[in-house]
Amino acid sequence: MKRNALNTTIGVALSAVCAASASAQTGPDRTTLPIPEPRYPNSTVLDVRSATPPERFQVKAPAGAPNVIIVLIDDLGFAGTSAYGGPISTPTFDRLAGQGLIYNNFHTTAVSSPTRSALKSGRNHHVNNMGAIIETGTAFPGNTGQIPNEVAPVAEMLRLNGYSTAAFGKWHETAAWEASVSGPFDRWPTRQGFDKFYGFLGGETNQWAPFIYDGTHQVELPDDPNYHFLTDMTDQAVAWVKYQKALTPDRPFLIYYAPGAVHAPHHVPKFWIDRWKGKFDQGWDKMREEILARQIKLGIVPEGTKLAPKPEAIPDWETLSADQKRLFARQFEVFAAFLEMTDQEVGRLLQAVKDTGQGDNTLVFLVYGDNGTSAEGGANGMFSEMTYFNSVEETVPDMLKFIDKWGGPETYPHMAAGWAVALDTPYQWTKQVASDHGGTKVGMAVYWPKGIKGKGELRTQFHHVIDVAPTILEAAGLPEPKVVNGVKQRPMDGVSMIYSFNDAKAKDRHVTQYFEMFGNRAMYHEGWFARTIHRAPWEQTPRRPLAEDIWELYDTSDDFSLVNDLAARNPQKLAELQALFLKEAEKNRALPIDDRVFERVNAELVSRPDLMAGRTSITLAEGMTGMTENVFLNIKNKSKSITAEIEVQEGKTANGIIFAQGGRFGGWALYVKDGTPAYDYNFLGLQRFTVAATEKLKPGKSTIKFEFGYDGGGLGKGGTGTLFVNDKKVSEGRIERTQPMIFSADETADVGIDLATPVVEAIGAEARSRFTGRIPSVTVSVHQETPSKE
Repeated sequence: MKRNALNTTIGVALSAVCAASASAQTGPDRTTLPIPEPRYPNSTVLDVRSATPPERFQVKAPAGAPNVIIVLIDDLGFAGTSAYGGPISTPTFDRLAGQGLIYNNFHTTAVSSPTRSALKSGRNHHVNNMGAIIETGTAFPGNTGQIPNEVAPVAEMLRLNGYSTAAFGKWHETAAWEASVSGPFDRWPTRQGFDKFYGFLGGETNQWAPFIYDGTHQVELPDDPNYHFLTDMTDQAVAWVKYQKALTPDRPFLIYYAPGAVHAPHHVPKFWIDRWKGKFDQGWDKMREEILARQIKLGIVPEGTKLAPKPEAIPDWETLSADQKRLFARQFEVFAAFLEMTDQEVGRLLQAVKDTGQGDNTLVFLVYGDNGTSAEGGANGMFSEMTYFNSVEETVPDMLKFIDKWGGPETYPHMAAGWAVALDTPYQWTKQVASDHGGTKVGMAVYWPKGIKGKGELRTQFHHVIDVAPTILEAAGLPEPKVVNGVKQRPMDGVSMIYSFNDAKAKDRHVTQYFEMFGNRAMYHEGWFARTIHRAPWEQTPRRPLAEDIWELYDTSDDFSLVNDLAARNPQKLAELQALFLKEAEKNRALPIDDRVFERVNAELVSRPDLMAGRTSITLAEGMTGMTENVFLNIKNKSKSITAEIEVQEGKTANGIIFAQGGRFGGWALYVKDGTPAYDYNFLGLQRFTVAATEKLKPGKSTIKFEFGYDGGGLGKGGTGTLFVNDKKVSEGRIERTQPMIFSADETADVGIDLATPVVEAIGAEARSRFTGRIPSVTVSVHQETPSKE
């Protein structure tokens, strides 16, 4: 046959194939989102009665696409659930794991923001610019904290494919300098794929007095002494589900349910705490042994798995004093109560879905930990977790004063690090340590009656949070889009897990994964794991320079708990994985590695965007509230002045907050108490310094000014405070110490009221602290000094 004839034959055949393919296509092209609306020709019919209306354009999800629920618990390690051998009952997790699948080789990034962005985008955390938590962002690509448009989240993909979408609870993915009423709002939840958001933007919140948003609108808290955010967010989620299925029963939904639990502060009603009294008196060493025995019996870990040694900094339980044991046991009782309550709230949400008749076709991911359990409580735990971020170690005698109130509104607590190591059994390390499975491996179960045949089966394939998004797309019958909202997309790094759903022996498809967090780094490849421990969570500085780190090598195929270091025996394999790490780190924008931690919290000590950059003053007025710390003028480690113009009506006594920043566990306030002006500095809830006038204000207009002269010589030093009324000096006093890094995770700066918890207990919070006069202006100014990095 001649070449021209052959080409003609091939062309006819290809045309036939293309025609057949086109006729088989039943839906729109979903690789470019949003799906464009068809263009209808202009009508030539005069009278509408004679015209035929076109079919209404609407985007629908593929037929049979499941509802999707992602449950992401905070700061809970591998042994956090009873299904994984843990000491705390988690009946909701256990029940769904028993009716679905349980994965014992599922990994996170080792801390919050990176895990959350990776989970929802399907890309590695540095690709999302989330090399660490958003509050520690820098100017370097990979670490800015600003999610790029080329990594659209799966929520947006589903929304543009006909899903209803909602997020409840913790977000922690909006760049710190963007979390204000000035926006931009591009990286707030409602522009990251979610129609509905009810929760908090930062890394943690006070469960008794949270700073929460409904969409982009701040929520006013109810005056209810029994209020708890975890219950509130679940009520919101349950109501949303019922509305969706009442109004649009055929439209699938995506719910991202992410409690602040069990991240510090460990806040939980006393009823839950009392259930655990005396249950952990055996201590963390015995607990680790008990957990491992249960894990082996349950088959969660292989027979013969050894217990990794504790970090040297964690003392043996038997060496502790009676007071230490009493305090530490109480800390863990409160943590256990918090987890048990959280698991019940997850059950409430899932029951609501079942009540709508949607249970069988709902794909549920139960990720019980965005990283390993947190050891940020240090050696003794904390009455106020803010002490950790300000490098202040609390003493056992001081904390024992609060033991009966632990977990209540009067505390902002965390637990001793020994408990974190126990809940990461059988591993050695914890949250922040991306180079150990104790920092990255968590309990994970998948439930989907319509799509999973097995009941209670174990899956051992290596997987990572970046695999969740592609799994959802495959389950929904959707392609990974190439263009979203006009932006060409970076392909997902994750792989779908569906291949393993109904085949326990399926060969791993996720065979290569790098890990890096604050200099702790590792490389996984085809069962081999090379790693270096650069810094422990409780250590202020790295152990050694990055180039001098000591690397270890493990064969995870027969060393589940990473106890047999093969680096000396197999240096060639170690070198191979070290080279692969650098290749993956470069590809994923993980270079240069930034091992700084605490100094990155303060924007002035690192190079990153700052809403107040270059500003030395800000002028506000009454009604301006809800300014979180990262979008307000930084007054730490420098001199400052606050000048307030106020008006008091004739015949009334002035009372209330003029200006406050922070709250019960750290902050400062200029206020009037029963007519007398004063300034308070609350140092971490541990010490309070007051500079107060002795004479009451007269009715009418007044100018109240407070000046603070910082001592200098380093971070967190003291200074002298001076109070003026109408330019007359009325009081002076010493403020012996100040907080160098942070006042609060989400307490705010407010004019004329103190939202959430009070800086000044005598004034009170919320409505009780509202100023009784007018505040036309408040100006906060600082002396622009460069603080020492001592």
